[in-house]
Amino acid sequence: MPEDETGYGMMGEEQGEVLDMLSRPESHGRGVKDVERVDTHISSVFLAGDRAYKLKRALKLPFLDFSTLEARHFFCNGELAVNRVAAPSLYLGVAPVLRRSDGALAIGDVGDVGNPDAVDWLVVMRRFDQETLFDRMARRGELTPDLMRDLGGAIARFHRAAEVRRDRGGSEAFAAIIEGNRKAFQAFVPSVFTASEVEALTEATLARLRPVAALLDERREAGKTRRCHGDLHLRNICLLDGAPTLFDAIEFSDAFAFIDVVYDVSFLLMDLDSRDLRPLANIVFNAYLSSSGDSWALPALPVFLSVRAAIRSHVAAAMAAAQPADIPASVARRLREEAREDYLRALEFLVPSPPRLLAVGGLSGSGKSRLGRGLAPLLGVAPGALQVRSDAVRKRLLGVDLYQRLEPAAYARDMSRRTYAAMFDELERALSAGHSVIADAVFAAPEERAAVEAMARRLGVPFDGLWLEATYEVASERIASRTHNISDATEDVLKKQMGYDLGEMSWTRIDSSGPREATLEQARRLIGV
Repeated sequence: MPEDETGYGMMGEEQGEVLDMLSRPESHGRGVKDVERVDTHISSVFLAGDRAYKLKRALKLPFLDFSTLEARHFFCNGELAVNRVAAPSLYLGVAPVLRRSDGALAIGDVGDVGNPDAVDWLVVMRRFDQETLFDRMARRGELTPDLMRDLGGAIARFHRAAEVRRDRGGSEAFAAIIEGNRKAFQAFVPSVFTASEVEALTEATLARLRPVAALLDERREAGKTRRCHGDLHLRNICLLDGAPTLFDAIEFSDAFAFIDVVYDVSFLLMDLDSRDLRPLANIVFNAYLSSSGDSWALPALPVFLSVRAAIRSHVAAAMAAAQPADIPASVARRLREEAREDYLRALEFLVPSPPRLLAVGGLSGSGKSRLGRGLAPLLGVAPGALQVRSDAVRKRLLGVDLYQRLEPAAYARDMSRRTYAAMFDELERALSAGHSVIADAVFAAPEERAAVEAMARRLGVPFDGLWLEATYEVASERIASRTHNISDATEDVLKKQMGYDLGEMSWTRIDSSGPREATLEQARRLIGV
């Protein structure tokens, strides 16, 4: 198939009849009065009635080949298989496009996967409200903290169940991605980038890769390279039956799909950050790591984020170059601007920021975790501080879901000692990786507070300790009104805590009885953010 000047294959004309048929309402049965068409650079989706039909475009690109009927059939079945993992109710099946006896084309039956008379092949999906796409919800300001926490947990569960591949991933594969980015950028010199800019980003990325190369290889051997989504950004997430749902995962390239799990989620974090939604990115980040416990990957996070931004940058440049002549010049100009913005973002992700340790303590209902969530996006490198909650650490140690309520025995002294020890290990790993952290626990015992301060001194990082105090009435009301919270605290637990001997309190006390905004503003002044 011929290629254009960017190296991206040009679409053939053999699918024109299929596209025309799918565009007509009468092709979709009784009651369908209109068809909405959505095009991407590799597919066309037709929304008709209660179904969506996805046609893979007959083209060949550097990273995929849909140029033959056999290839499109194969990858339609592949798309069905990989996406039914996260969205089983969304993906209905594969259907052929057939030629009727009168010569006209028609959509065949779902499940007729081996029909030798097929003219083309379709992935058939349940149609959903396009306004529930997370990129649209983001533009309307409808992505809530609860939705982001649910999303982070859903991604962690998806990764836990995913197929492991130890022959993929690792430092060599990641270096190949960086080299691939270099070549992709060079196609747009000097139209969008200068040669020196391309080399500057490449060398800076390789410099951040070298210190973590062994880590990436260790993670591959430990089973952290899995069949991931591969294209995990807001446009590929929707709200289906009230739950965040991942769809349109990559099926056409093992190199794109079998990657480090944290590299997978990094695309979403980068996407949110690029939309000036770092607080939401931080919530996803912390929800994902609270569920997975995979803070082991933090040293590699800056390079993961940078490479994701670099890919988006040269893709935007390619889209600008591929705009048809009849499209207004402003469209291509805006795409080139986006390419430049993402290029600069890719550089910015590589710039280190000195880590710091913030400890937030207080009795149950004092507002520790909500204050931590408010401060986390403001601390350190993207997407903000890791918030290590003792509640999450305890449940991970016990191997239970974060929202499962524990029996009182899980809070016995020995288990609490194990929890604090594991929490301190996670804090030290993150700080050693150059990532700021928030330690979120009761910290009622003086020795616990002393230990976290001693860690900061030993690692040479700035430390702040905040002690939140709310009245009994406010704290008990907060506990009673909690929903969607991993804490198991009850009013009886609070009553017991009220009798604790806290010892000498050297941490800065904050009255947290008032609105969360007032508490957050006071804390920001105290720690200088």
